[in-house]
Amino acid sequence: MDNWVIVMMLGVSIFLGAAALFAFLWAIKNGQFDDEEKFLNAAKFDGVDELNDALKQEQKKEALKKSYKPE
Repeated sequence: MDNWVIVMMLGVSIFLGAAALFAFLWAIKNGQFDDEEKFLNAAKFDGVDELNDALKQEQKKEALKKSYKPE
């Protein structure tokens, strides 16, 4: 009696899933997710002081990792 509702919902969900998959594959093929200059552009806007602070923070993290001894 109400099987047509289930069939319609299943058909629509399969169609929408296929459309989303097609759009995702098209975006990958056309390079929509490529960002070759991401890190180069980020470094342009950082000053020398910010980069030195980031380096000091990374060195502190590494020192803490080396000095940490689990019980």
